[in-house]
Amino acid sequence: VVTEAGFGADLGGEKFLDIKCRKAGLEPACAVLVATIRALKMHGGVKKEDLKTENLKALEAGMANLARHVENMQKFGIVPVISINRFSADSDAEIALVKAQCGKLGVEALMADHWAEGGKGAADVARAVVKVAESGKSKLKLLYADEMPLLEKIRTIAKEIYRAKDISADKAVRD
Repeated sequence: VVTEAGFGADLGGEKFLDIKCRKAGLEPACAVLVATIRALKMHGGVKKEDLKTENLKALEAGMANLARHVENMQKFGIVPVISINRFSADSDAEIALVKAQCGKLGVEALMADHWAEGGKGAADVARAVVKVAESGKSKLKLLYADEMPLLEKIRTIAKEIYRAKDISADKAVRD
C-alpha cells in the first residue's frame, strides 16, 4: 500500500507515524521525501525570480532543510528515499550536488520526471522504494509512549522534530 502521509517529514509525517500508524498498527517499510531543486535553492536564499539560474552555493545551503527531513524519518526508524521532482531549469551540476549531498546523508536520491514522462519518469524512484521496502531495514520507532502525559508528548515532538529547546504552557492549559 502506498499512501501520502501529509506535507513534510515534520508536520504530516510526524502525525502519520505517531498517531495513525500507532492506532492502526501500521509499520511503513519506506518513506519517500519529495524535494525540488527550486525549493532547496529558495531555502538557501534564492528569490523566486532567480530560481532558473544555476546557484550551487544556495542549493548547498538549502540542503539543510532536506537533511532535517531525512533526520526526522530516521528518528522514527524509517529509511527514506529522496525523489527529486525535476524542473526544466535544473542543471546537471545541481542534480549532481543534491545526489552527492544525499549520499553523504546515507540516503539515495533519484530524479523523478513523471510530469514530463508519466509513470516512466518515476520508475527509478519506484524501484528504489521497492528495494528499501524489501530490505526490511525500516523498523518503526514511535517518539513517545501512549501513557506519557500530554504535555510531555508535546515537549517530545517540539524538541525531537522541531528542535525546540523546550515548551511552556499557561496554568489554564496545563490544568
